[in-house]
Amino acid sequence: MKQPNDFLPLCRQEMDARGWDAPDFVYVTGDAYVDHPSFGVSIISRVLEDAGYRVAILSQPDYKSCEAFREFGRPRLGFLVTSGNIDSMVAHYTAAKKKRSMDYYSAGGKMGNRPDRAVIVYCNRIREAYGDVPIVIGGLEASLRRFAHYDYWDDKVRRSVLVDSRADLLTYGMGEKILLRIAELLNRGVPIKKIRDVRGTVYLGKEGDPVHYDVAATFDYNDLKTDKRKYAEAFGIQYKNQDSVNGKAICELYDGKMLVQTPPMPPLEREELDRVYALPYMRDYHPSYKSMGGVPGIEEVKFSVTHNRGCFGGCNFCALAFHQGRTVRSRSIESVITEVKKITQLPDFKGYIHDIGGPTANFRYPACDKQLKDGVCANRKCLAPTPCKNVKVDHSEYMRLIEEAEAVAGVKKVFIRSGIRFDYLMLDKNDAFFRKLVRDNVSGQLKVAPEHCSDGVLGCMGKPPFGVYESFRKKFFEITKQAGKEQYLVPYLMSSHPGSTLQDAIELALCLKKNGYAPEQVQDYYPTPGTASTVMYYTGINPLTMKQVYVATDYHEKQLQRALLQYNRPQNADLVREALKKAGREDLIGFGADCLIRPASSHQPYQKSGSKLQAHGKDRSSHRNEKPARGAKPAAKRSDKTDRKGGKAVQKRKK
Repeated sequence: MKQPNDFLPLCRQEMDARGWDAPDFVYVTGDAYVDHPSFGVSIISRVLEDAGYRVAILSQPDYKSCEAFREFGRPRLGFLVTSGNIDSMVAHYTAAKKKRSMDYYSAGGKMGNRPDRAVIVYCNRIREAYGDVPIVIGGLEASLRRFAHYDYWDDKVRRSVLVDSRADLLTYGMGEKILLRIAELLNRGVPIKKIRDVRGTVYLGKEGDPVHYDVAATFDYNDLKTDKRKYAEAFGIQYKNQDSVNGKAICELYDGKMLVQTPPMPPLEREELDRVYALPYMRDYHPSYKSMGGVPGIEEVKFSVTHNRGCFGGCNFCALAFHQGRTVRSRSIESVITEVKKITQLPDFKGYIHDIGGPTANFRYPACDKQLKDGVCANRKCLAPTPCKNVKVDHSEYMRLIEEAEAVAGVKKVFIRSGIRFDYLMLDKNDAFFRKLVRDNVSGQLKVAPEHCSDGVLGCMGKPPFGVYESFRKKFFEITKQAGKEQYLVPYLMSSHPGSTLQDAIELALCLKKNGYAPEQVQDYYPTPGTASTVMYYTGINPLTMKQVYVATDYHEKQLQRALLQYNRPQNADLVREALKKAGREDLIGFGADCLIRPASSHQPYQKSGSKLQAHGKDRSSHRNEKPARGAKPAAKRSDKTDRKGGKAVQKRKK
């Protein structure tokens, strides 16, 4: 019998307590089990439960043999497999390919509870245990590796994860509708090998088999793994066909077999999203983890609310366009307020809603009315390099949502910690939301992502020109002063993104010096699957324009660029001097006001530039950590915007 006020079974004993002889699905995940709507496993499992299916959770099984995968016996309909909220390789390794010290999605933050390339390993163990049992893979790792993809850790183009895992189906994007349809077909007795027309899936058949949808293009893996230009062309076509309105099927050939991606599943509309977020989540980690210190990943999201999905920002380093999509949908105000009221009833709630956000906090609707009928534009971004004239800019509903949340009994304050898209904010001729944000909803510091100051680099990133950020920054501090507050901006910065040369890094260092920034931490560009920037990194070609792009792939040059962004640190002095000499900018080595570093032979005390007070506000040093950030997601960990938002992990990146 359904028990709506309890966790789903995590072990055989808990399943037996429910009186089940077997589950319909066993959901294998590389994360610890957290039943919260910011976690993809929780959403999918609750959606299936709501439809009448029995779902058991096999969390972080011992992957060294197949015995742990027999915990619940053979499921009636099949196994669902995900590496967790983020790609297992990103979870384990830094941009420098060094082992991380903590896993925020494991009990106690302990590393080593999941394998590298978890989706492949889990599927192989399931095959050992049960042979031809149906296996459906999903989540961020599967979604972003669904095609042949450049793998940063192997430094080569790997095959689709569907081929390597030997799973039967792959689901990409947000999975609720997709998995409900697959479950319905399996429950009717349709063999999984016959499921070929469900949108949002990838399957492997024989070369020459008929495809149920129009095909945009067919590529051969043997070409993609050796021809960089062809690889870039393939990604460009894939990127342009990720819209549910106008997207077509895409095929890849693997030595006589044909991989087919069906067109995307339409996004959940408002009423559907409201239903998903109204399901009976426990909003906490499974109690079995308490003695191990709990699961750190819940900390940033426990008192937060996701109000939207999708992002039309279109940053090239972000996987959202390839996963959640570029069209935005949002929940009703009533749905969000109902969730806020649930949060106020949690025993450890202190009166503060940490966030009402999402991939980009201040988006509520598609960028323009045209998207609803014709889909997103294949060859045009909505906001960069310049905003499209059709973009609708309106923060009034989001402001009303925040105000109604602030009025809920027990709520002292509502913060917005997801990424605010500052260029979209600046397009709003009515600055009422901007003023409210600064006055009421900033927790001392507002995180924003200018990323760089070089317009050439920003163009490669898919970001607006730096002048837009400067205008935003000026207005932020003006409003801060008028409000009588002292608040900070925390600008996110990235080194070594494709397009960035040593000269660009020097330009950014000079900009930091001019404005008194002293970044505590900067993000080295991290090539992760499913982004246009990763294609640039591997091929030296922008797949959206097919133009050549400079790429710093040499590790030492990347160290030089990073050191320039933290030029004022004594430990970086030698690298900064080397970079300036290499770039022919020795004029910046000296004691003048415009110099970045003193000469090596000088014994003059080191002058460290600090944060600069400005108009009752401060430009605070940028600090990124590796905790999961609100606004799935991502993500960043940058993101990749962390998966959460529904059904599939979203590695997320702040906007």
